[in-house]
Amino acid sequence: MGCVSSSPVEDPAAGNGPFDVPGTKDKPTKQYARPKWKSQEPMTLSQLQKKREEFWDTQPHYGGDRNIWDALKAACEAEPETCKLLVESAGIIVAAADMSVCYDERGAKYELPKYVLSDPINLIRDE
Repeated sequence: MGCVSSSPVEDPAAGNGPFDVPGTKDKPTKQYARPKWKSQEPMTLSQLQKKREEFWDTQPHYGGDRNIWDALKAACEAEPETCKLLVESAGIIVAAADMSVCYDERGAKYELPKYVLSDPINLIRDE
Protein backbone atom coordinates (compact mmCIF):
# COMPACT_ATOMS: atom_id res chain seq x y z
CA MET A 1 0.00 0.00 0.00
CA GLY A 2 1.33 3.42 -0.84
CA CYS A 3 3.64 4.82 -3.41
CA VAL A 4 7.32 4.49 -2.73
CA SER A 5 8.98 5.66 -5.92
CA SER A 6 8.80 8.40 -8.48
CA SER A 7 11.12 10.49 -10.64
CA PRO A 8 12.29 14.01 -9.89
CA VAL A 9 11.88 16.83 -12.35
CA GLU A 10 15.03 16.84 -14.47
CA ASP A 11 17.05 20.04 -14.52
CA PRO A 12 19.80 19.84 -17.17
CA ALA A 13 21.63 22.79 -15.61
CA ALA A 14 21.82 21.07 -12.25
CA GLY A 15 24.60 18.64 -13.17
CA ASN A 16 25.26 16.00 -10.56
CA GLY A 17 22.44 16.60 -8.10
CA PRO A 18 21.35 14.66 -5.05
CA PHE A 19 19.04 12.50 -7.16
CA ASP A 20 21.71 11.23 -9.53
CA VAL A 21 22.39 7.53 -9.16
CA PRO A 22 25.87 6.30 -10.13
CA GLY A 23 25.78 4.68 -13.55
CA THR A 24 22.44 6.25 -14.48
CA LYS A 25 23.40 9.86 -15.23
CA ASP A 26 20.86 10.03 -18.08
CA LYS A 27 18.04 8.65 -15.93
CA PRO A 28 18.11 9.96 -12.35
CA THR A 29 15.61 8.25 -10.07
CA LYS A 30 14.31 9.15 -6.66
CA GLN A 31 13.07 6.54 -4.24
CA TYR A 32 10.32 7.60 -1.88
CA ALA A 33 10.08 5.98 1.51
CA ARG A 34 6.73 5.01 2.94
CA PRO A 35 6.18 7.06 6.07
CA LYS A 36 6.51 5.09 9.29
CA TRP A 37 4.01 6.30 11.82
CA LYS A 38 2.12 5.23 14.89
CA SER A 39 -1.52 6.07 15.43
CA GLN A 40 -2.47 7.60 18.78
CA GLU A 41 -4.90 4.76 19.36
CA PRO A 42 -4.18 1.36 17.79
CA MET A 43 -6.63 0.80 14.96
CA THR A 44 -7.80 -2.22 13.05
CA LEU A 45 -7.37 -2.65 9.32
CA SER A 46 -11.10 -2.07 8.80
CA GLN A 47 -10.93 1.20 10.81
CA LEU A 48 -7.95 2.31 8.72
CA GLN A 49 -9.80 1.49 5.49
CA LYS A 50 -12.80 3.49 6.66
CA LYS A 51 -10.58 6.48 7.49
CA ARG A 52 -8.97 6.26 4.03
CA GLU A 53 -12.35 6.08 2.31
CA GLU A 54 -13.54 9.16 4.21
CA PHE A 55 -10.43 11.08 3.14
CA TRP A 56 -10.72 10.15 -0.54
CA ASP A 57 -14.47 10.88 -0.55
CA THR A 58 -14.16 14.36 1.01
CA GLN A 59 -10.74 15.80 0.12
CA PRO A 60 -11.46 16.56 -3.56
CA HIS A 61 -14.30 18.88 -2.50
CA TYR A 62 -11.80 21.27 -0.88
CA GLY A 63 -9.82 22.10 -3.99
CA GLY A 64 -7.61 20.73 -6.69
CA ASP A 65 -8.43 18.78 -9.80
CA ARG A 66 -10.62 15.68 -9.42
CA ASN A 67 -8.48 13.81 -11.97
CA ILE A 68 -5.33 14.50 -9.92
CA TRP A 69 -7.05 13.26 -6.75
CA ASP A 70 -8.10 10.10 -8.59
CA ALA A 71 -4.54 9.58 -9.86
CA LEU A 72 -3.11 10.13 -6.36
CA LYS A 73 -5.54 7.61 -4.90
CA ALA A 74 -4.65 5.03 -7.53
CA ALA A 75 -0.93 5.72 -7.00
CA CYS A 76 -1.23 5.31 -3.22
CA GLU A 77 -2.90 1.95 -3.68
CA ALA A 78 -0.50 0.70 -6.39
CA GLU A 79 2.78 -1.17 -6.40
CA PRO A 80 5.89 1.07 -6.68
CA GLU A 81 6.42 0.78 -10.45
CA THR A 82 2.75 1.32 -11.25
CA CYS A 83 2.68 4.21 -8.80
CA LYS A 84 5.59 5.85 -10.60
CA LEU A 85 3.82 5.54 -13.96
CA LEU A 86 0.57 6.95 -12.57
CA VAL A 87 2.30 9.93 -11.00
CA GLU A 88 4.31 10.69 -14.15
CA SER A 89 1.39 10.27 -16.55
CA ALA A 90 -0.81 12.60 -14.49
CA GLY A 91 1.89 15.29 -14.39
CA ILE A 92 2.08 15.20 -10.60
CA ILE A 93 5.11 16.83 -9.00
CA VAL A 94 6.10 15.06 -5.79
CA ALA A 95 7.55 17.60 -3.34
CA ALA A 96 8.06 15.44 -0.22
CA ALA A 97 10.14 12.28 0.02
CA ASP A 98 7.16 10.35 1.39
CA MET A 99 4.70 11.73 -1.20
CA SER A 100 2.75 13.60 1.48
CA VAL A 101 2.99 16.87 -0.49
CA CYS A 102 2.39 16.97 -4.23
CA TYR A 103 1.54 19.61 -6.83
CA ASP A 104 -0.16 19.47 -10.18
CA GLU A 105 1.20 21.20 -13.28
CA ARG A 106 -0.83 24.33 -12.50
CA GLY A 107 0.66 24.65 -9.01
CA ALA A 108 -2.27 23.36 -6.94
CA LYS A 109 -1.08 21.72 -3.74
CA TYR A 110 -2.24 18.26 -2.65
CA GLU A 111 -1.48 17.11 0.90
CA LEU A 112 -1.82 13.44 1.72
CA PRO A 113 -2.02 12.20 5.30
CA LYS A 114 0.25 9.35 6.37
CA TYR A 115 -2.68 7.00 6.82
CA VAL A 116 -3.37 6.94 3.06
CA LEU A 117 0.31 6.37 2.27
CA SER A 118 1.09 3.51 4.66
CA ASP A 119 -0.22 1.42 7.53
CA PRO A 120 0.63 2.45 11.09
CA ILE A 121 3.23 0.38 12.92
CA ASN A 122 0.66 -0.40 15.62
CA LEU A 123 -2.04 -1.67 13.22
CA ILE A 124 -4.23 -4.41 14.65
CA ARG A 125 -4.90 -7.00 11.94
CA ASP A 126 -8.58 -7.96 11.63
CA GLU A 127 -9.24 -11.63 12.17
